[in-house]
Parts: sequence; C-alpha cells; structure tokens
Amino acid sequence: METAFRLRLYLLTALILLGFGALLHRLHKVQIEDQQKYKSLLPSAKYVSVREPGVRGEIRDSHGVILARNSRHYEVTFNIDEIVNYYKLQHDQNPIREVLKTENGMPRKGEKRNIPSIVQETIIARLAEYGLDKKYDATSFAKALEIHYATHGGLVPFSYRTDLTNEQFARFAELNLSLPGVYIGLRPQRQYPYNTLACHILGYTKEWEKGDVPEEGQRQFDHYIGEEKGIAGIEATMDKYLKGSEGIKTILKDEKGRVVNMTDYTKPQTGADITLTIDAKAQYLVENVLRRAGRAAAVVMDVNTGKVIAMASVPNYDSNNFIPSIAPEKWLEYSKKNICLPLMNRATEGFDPGSTFKLATALAGARAGLGDRIYSCNGYVQYGNHKAGCWIWNQSKGMHGSENISTAIKQSCNPYFFRLANAVGPQGMADTFTMLNLGRTTGIELPSEKPGMVIGSAPWKHKYPSTSVTPVDTAFLAIGQGVSAASPLQLCALVSCIANGGKYYQPRLVKTIIRNGQVIVPDEPKLMLNLLEKGVSVKDMDRIRKGMWMAVNEPGGTAGRVKMPNIEAGGKTGTAQSMDRGKKSNNSWTVTFAPFDKPKYAICVLVVGGKSGGKVAGPLAHLIYRGLFAQDDGLSLPLHPQNEVKGNTDMIEEIKLPEDTLAAVEATETTEITETAENVQTDIEAVTPTTNTEEPTTDIIPTPTLTPDIDPSGTIPRARPVEE
Repeated sequence: METAFRLRLYLLTALILLGFGALLHRLHKVQIEDQQKYKSLLPSAKYVSVREPGVRGEIRDSHGVILARNSRHYEVTFNIDEIVNYYKLQHDQNPIREVLKTENGMPRKGEKRNIPSIVQETIIARLAEYGLDKKYDATSFAKALEIHYATHGGLVPFSYRTDLTNEQFARFAELNLSLPGVYIGLRPQRQYPYNTLACHILGYTKEWEKGDVPEEGQRQFDHYIGEEKGIAGIEATMDKYLKGSEGIKTILKDEKGRVVNMTDYTKPQTGADITLTIDAKAQYLVENVLRRAGRAAAVVMDVNTGKVIAMASVPNYDSNNFIPSIAPEKWLEYSKKNICLPLMNRATEGFDPGSTFKLATALAGARAGLGDRIYSCNGYVQYGNHKAGCWIWNQSKGMHGSENISTAIKQSCNPYFFRLANAVGPQGMADTFTMLNLGRTTGIELPSEKPGMVIGSAPWKHKYPSTSVTPVDTAFLAIGQGVSAASPLQLCALVSCIANGGKYYQPRLVKTIIRNGQVIVPDEPKLMLNLLEKGVSVKDMDRIRKGMWMAVNEPGGTAGRVKMPNIEAGGKTGTAQSMDRGKKSNNSWTVTFAPFDKPKYAICVLVVGGKSGGKVAGPLAHLIYRGLFAQDDGLSLPLHPQNEVKGNTDMIEEIKLPEDTLAAVEATETTEITETAENVQTDIEAVTPTTNTEEPTTDIIPTPTLTPDIDPSGTIPRARPVEE
C-alpha cells in the first residue's frame, strides 16, 4: 500500500515538473525568442505615406493659343474622421458597426448609424436645407463612402462635388464653421476653352480609378491618389509627357491612429507643355467650312515640313462633356444614338478613295519607267468577257483617245490607269503604295489611326494568303475601287509629297514638348522618303504636277471649282461608290496643293454622301484656300468657342460657291465628272466589295468615366467613387 502511494506521489511530482518545464519553455519562447515579434504588434507611432497626383501640362496651338488647360474649380471635400468624431461627441456612442438597412440604404429607426448614415444625418441633411447638396444615387454614394473610409480613413479627403458656382462657394464659406469635417478648396480640372474646336485632335481625359494603381505604387505608398489619364487624341498619346510628377506627403500617427503632424511634403509638379503644329484660327476656318456638309473630314498640311496645320471632322463633340465625367445620356448620344458617329475622326479613318488613287498609280508607273507612256482610251478595257468602262463611255459611249499621264490625270481617264497599273504589275503597285504609306499607318501622334487597305500589300497577303491578285483587281486598285481604302490624312501626305517634288515627310501634330524649360521633343521634320532616290525622275514629277494643274485650270478638268482668282493650284477629284449602312452611297474627294509654283499648303477634303468630288468636295477646298491665303495676306481670321454639330446622312448634290467665284470657274470647267464604281464596274462580276461602311468600331470610342444617374428619391447624393 505504501509502495503504491509512493508511486503515485512520484508520478504527480514528475507531472508537475514536466508542466513547469513546458511553462518555462513557453515563457522563454514568448519573452526571449519572439520578443521582437510581439513588440511589433503593440500599438505605436508610425509614419504613413500619401501619394498626391501631379498637375497636367497644357496643350497649345503653334502660336501659343491654349487649347487644353487646367482651370481652378472649387471643390467640397469631407474629412470622414472628423465627421465621425463630431457624431461621437454629440451622441456619446461608437456608431461604427453594421446595421440593417432599408431599401434606400438608410438604417432602420432606432438603430446605430454607420458611416453613410452619419454623413447623411450630420452633413448632407444640413446642406439640403440651404440647397447646397447634390443629388446622387443613394446606394452608390453609401458604398463609395464606406470604401473610401475603409481605405483612407481621414488621411485622404472624400471629394463630394467640384461644380460650385461663385454664389454657392460664398454660401459654403458662410456655413463652413458649422459644418464639421467639410472643407472648400481649389483643384485643377481639365478644360477645353474652345469647346468642340479640334476635339478629335485633343481628345479627352478620364478620372483615375482604383484599378489604375500600379503595383509599385501599392508597395511604396500607404494611400495612393492617382491622376486623370488621357484616353483619346493627343491627351492619350502624349499622356506620359502631360502627367506631372507626383507629390509625396509623410504623416506621423500616434499609437491610437490619430494624426500628430505632417513630417515631410514634396509638392506635386506640373507636366510638360505641348505645342501642336495646328493653327487654331485655321482649324476654326476648316471646321466651319465643313459644317456645310453632314459628314466630312479635311486635312491641311505644310507640304515642306509635314506639319498638320488643321485637321477636322464633322460631326464633332465637346471634350468638356467628359470632364470630370460624362453624363450617361450624353455618352449614349455620342456612342449609339447619333448615327453620324461624332466620336469618329474621319480624318484618320479608311474610306474608298476613288480616283485620288490615280496619283499613286502615276507614281508607281514612274518608278517602273513608264512615266512617259501613252495609252489610247477607246472607252473601255476588255478583261476576258467583261468590259471595264471609262466614265465618258458609260455616259455617252465616248472615248478620250490618245493620252499621256498629264491629260489622263486632267480628264481622270479610267482606261489609261487600268493599262498603266497592269503594265506595272500587282507587286510593283503594292510596293509603291506601301512606300507612300498607303495600306499602313503614317505614324501621326493619334490613337487608332487606320492603315487603310491596298490589295497585294503585305498586310493584305497576311489576311488573305491564298488569294491571288487578278488584272481586274489591279485595274480597280488604280482608280481607288475594289480592295482599297485610305484616310484623308494619308492622301494629304501623298499630295504634299507630289507638291514639293517628291519628298515624303511624316505627318505630325506635335511641334514641341517642353518641361521646366527643357525641350524634350524638338521641332524637327522627319523625311521618310525621297521619290527621286526611288526611281522617279524630276520630269516624272513635273508631268504629274502638270496634270493636276490642268485638272484645275483647263477646260474639261475635273477640279475646276478649286480655282482661285489670283493663285494657281493643282488638284485631283475622286468620287467612289461605297456602302453606307447597307445602302449605296458615294465618298466625294478633292486633293489639292497651292500655290502651284511655290507650294505651301496641301488640302484633302472628304465628304461622305457627296455625289461628286468636283461639285461637293472641290468648293470646300476652295473656301479653305481663300481663308488661308487671306490670313497670309494679313487678314486676322476669327477664333471663338465652337458648338457641337450633329451631322446628317443626306446625299449632297452640290455645294455652291460665291457668285463671283462661280463666274471664274465656269469659264474653265465645262463638265463635272462623276467617277463612281457603279459606272466603272459595268459588266464586271466577282469584284471584291468596297471597304467603308461607316459603322462604329470599339477602338474609336474609348470608355470614359460616366457620371452616375440621379436617384429618384433624392435622399442621399451620389459621389463618384474615385478613390475606389
């Protein structure tokens, strides 16, 4: 018995010693080995870094006129921490917990309030008494407040509204002391002072979103406030230059999370200023001229540098409508309801080019040593059992007879170019067209520039590797029908090259980029090609230029309505049959340069739905010339904010010129030639359909920031959750 007792005593003693040993081991682990680990978990003072956005640079025209700037807007912000603390003092309770909510997002009567309801009860309700609240969707506003507070607390202010008038600002200032946590300040906001002017060039910006925060920013900063970014036009392509350098704020918080002070602050800087090549007054001129048409585009270039002096497209839009966000109904109008597609920049879109492609065909012939070739127009060219007719054959069974390249350009003779193109061959045609940046982009500083299409080119072969190019295909490429498409910008650059004697300068919109007085991008033209080094002779260039002069200035020419009283010009018209939303339509063109002896300007005008290049696009080019040369003579052209033009889909028979101009034109222009595919394609079967359909594409309508809808109940304003 005594032995059993002793055994139990020893066992109990062993268990006590074992437990005591385990306790000592655990204490050693916690107090010695893991001491630093648990110290780090204790509340203590810490530094918090806050990233602030830089200020966006300005965009100016070539003479310093500001086209995009940052205006000073009054902004109302909430410090949610201060609002919550004020609520605690008033109610002597901790309100931060989840509560059951009614359908409109408000808590049920008698329950404790969460963040959205505190802001509603403490601030919004009082603002509503003075008419200073802003109506937003209640649910989205509540969500935005909750996310913002959970993410930033009181370190980053919550932006409530940025649209205060001077009167509202004064009212806010009067009430400021009685509204805890509410602050009024100034913030830069993008503004386009001339409204729609150059909208397709400038583009617009979009507010930052949480998804825009880069991984590096997430690692570096505790709180990240991003800047707006460009998503269309120059705002998009030059975004990296326009963005200013970030500001960094370092804040010391105590062990309870309260802000002690700001220990360091680096102010955000302004981005680079961009000077464009465009002349704002010339841009205003061109845009107003194009308003005579429902859907149109025009490009004006300096033939000796590649600078784009003006680039316009109608219909248009107001870039200010996207700042800071666009109303859903306005976005719906721009992107879907307006069938004329105001967001489309037709100056860089591909369209059936019609007879303007005869100029590129002439250059292809010159490169092949056929620049002095003479062909006879018998009214048509036979391809197998089919006839491809000339416009004069289709109209009256007539023919042009023997022609050289100059008279063929003047009279826009189809058979001449059919024969010339097939003498060059499909590969030679494709090579020359590609060399002239037809079928590929020019590289201008705009997003979503379309390359167009040239049958037989490398991109076309990649898309249709098993399809061969027939003589009919080559003939139709020569006159800008079939598988062919080009933009007004591409054709304007082509004409500039012809005008200056063979030098192809890359079209450009950016003149200079300067940051803090340092030139980042200098004003330097980029010569991409000299045709005189690619097999084209000076005589070849002179023959082509002469044909363009004859088209404007001699009887029977197709571009007579370009002619001006005291300044000679060269030109070429084109009218291509196309499909417009499933219906047959025309694209009418005029490409031209002037003065003829010392070329300065090249102009390309496109009118979608214009019945004739000579009668529709030609007069518009004439009116643009008159304004440009008047300015060169010392006349100051007007410049005012522009309003939106919605466009139309009407077929335009003719655009009238002033009577004094018509009298001079009628003395030389005996007939207007309509070179449509319908006339050209008589008895031709199995021809590849035209390319342009004027349908919207997703890459021409980058998604902006949408302004939320208004809640019908009007109980809680909705703020855009820009900090989400």
